[in-house]
Amino acid sequence: MTQATRTDAAIAPDAPILVDGCDTIARLFAHRCRVKGDAVAHREKELGIWREFSWNDYYDNARLIGLALARLGMERGDVVSILSEDRKEWLYVDMGVVCMGGVTNGVYTTDSAEQLAYLVNDSGSRFLFLENEEQLDKWLEVRDRMPTLVKVIVFEREGLRGFSDPMVMFHDELLGLGAEALQDQPRRFEEELEKARPEDTMMLIYTSGTTGPPKGAMITHRNMIYQLHAGLEILDFRETDELLCFLPLCHVLERLVSVEFPLAAGVVVNFAESPETVFDNLREVSPHSFTAVPRLWEKIYSRIRIMRSEATAFGRWCFDRAIETGLEAVRLQEEGKPLPPMLRLRRAFWDWAALRNVRALIGLDRARRGTTGAAPISPELIRWFGALGVPLLEGYGMTETSGVATANTLEDNVIGTVGKPLPGTEIRISPEGEILVRGPNVFKGYWNKPDKTAETIDAEGWLHTGDVGRLGNDGALTITGRMKDIIITAGGKNITPAEIESRLKFSPYIADAVVIGDRRKYLTCLVMIDQENVEKYAQDRRVPFSDFASLCAAPEVRELIAAEIAEVNKAFARVEQIKDFRLIDVLLTAEDEELTPTMKLKRGFVEKKHKALIDDMYGAQ
Repeated sequence: MTQATRTDAAIAPDAPILVDGCDTIARLFAHRCRVKGDAVAHREKELGIWREFSWNDYYDNARLIGLALARLGMERGDVVSILSEDRKEWLYVDMGVVCMGGVTNGVYTTDSAEQLAYLVNDSGSRFLFLENEEQLDKWLEVRDRMPTLVKVIVFEREGLRGFSDPMVMFHDELLGLGAEALQDQPRRFEEELEKARPEDTMMLIYTSGTTGPPKGAMITHRNMIYQLHAGLEILDFRETDELLCFLPLCHVLERLVSVEFPLAAGVVVNFAESPETVFDNLREVSPHSFTAVPRLWEKIYSRIRIMRSEATAFGRWCFDRAIETGLEAVRLQEEGKPLPPMLRLRRAFWDWAALRNVRALIGLDRARRGTTGAAPISPELIRWFGALGVPLLEGYGMTETSGVATANTLEDNVIGTVGKPLPGTEIRISPEGEILVRGPNVFKGYWNKPDKTAETIDAEGWLHTGDVGRLGNDGALTITGRMKDIIITAGGKNITPAEIESRLKFSPYIADAVVIGDRRKYLTCLVMIDQENVEKYAQDRRVPFSDFASLCAAPEVRELIAAEIAEVNKAFARVEQIKDFRLIDVLLTAEDEELTPTMKLKRGFVEKKHKALIDDMYGAQ
């Protein structure tokens, strides 16, 4: 059994962990708001114009919401659910609830009314915040099946001017109630936030439920304080930094990056207008660090490839020379070798002549680093972004590790791995190859499910992640796949499909892929094409198509994907090569059941839904 820690000693379970002298998120929030005062905390677009909101605004709104909820009957330990896109009010409610001793639970806006009912009931939520009329309709559809709810609060009045319901109040009415409570008890909020203890649960993050009903992971103040303590030790954050918040705040990674880290570092958070405007907002904000899931980094890569194809012949030549020079430098850096003076000169020239303009066009011209997680990413894509001048750092974690367990850094970026354990985190590989994690980031357990908690965290405190990996001699962790995803071919060969799939996704024409082959004679693959790049390919070659399905059916497109798969096959042994493939001819979005809200394909669901395509690839086998 191999093991690694970034520090010599683990952090004892009862050892205090502090950020700016604070041992809870509630105290850190109050401290940061006092220190920053009128400085900008976040920005949000209204009618096409970016508006600024201060740390004082943040604190005042959180206080009014917390006091209002208490007046409505919220007690310490009560759960409050939030169903909304990212916006400043999400943070106000979150901090207001946490400071009053409550527990926040985010609900994805793509969830159905049935899923909403399950999450509210499973968490025992007493209050529910809804963004707008669309989300209110979901509650109205299943309202009789949520008996624990005391009150429903709606952020926006648009389309609801004449609406009235004794269970529903609007956000401005809640703030008015909070103002009355503040006048009656001016120190209540401060008194309550001081009662928080590090071991208290502060948020529920529900797992995706791909292997059963979703489970609520209990994340404590100590879990999050540790994440900030460790993150500040290995990552460079500056008070002048700008961030862009666009992933759902129900996801632990975005919660860590856009809610908790700003409390520790005092950075400015900019809220994307919607998931559809991320690329436009990225250009407008030009963040200093940018965290995204692999699907978005792949999309940025695809967009730049399209920009290159539309440039002049001279422009394409310059871009290619610039990337070639950058890749040469990245590979030398990987090998720990110094860059020759002429290479440094060439790189500086091409950066000035070509790459700085490209970075500005996509909004990464100020980025000191990009970070990626939540799913595997191709090492070649990391090298490519490094060549572009955007250092891309891969990390690893899960909901049950409160976000992050390992991370690469600018000073120690081992491409192809997910980096070394956070300071104070222990990583161990079991005899079966499973990754085990122990440390202050390991969650408290599953909400009201002690049996599931016991299955996940053993008696020695090791979290069984379900992921398969290996530790290098340098302590860096490499993820090879999920234990449940291991393919055992009819010939008895064990294959982890994640590496093959990430290689396939490096193609600008492949958005996602699922490798099939368990108990089969050979491997096959279901492919989801990249709509934008494949459409451009078809248009340039006058390939006729009328919609996404006809694009997938075009012989030229099948030949294109076949060539991409053949190129990937060269990197693998014969038994690991893809022998056949089919295209999923439906354009998937986060609303579709095949995708998680962070745009990962659900392997089991995809295999079940597209069984006919799979059977066709194997014939009568």
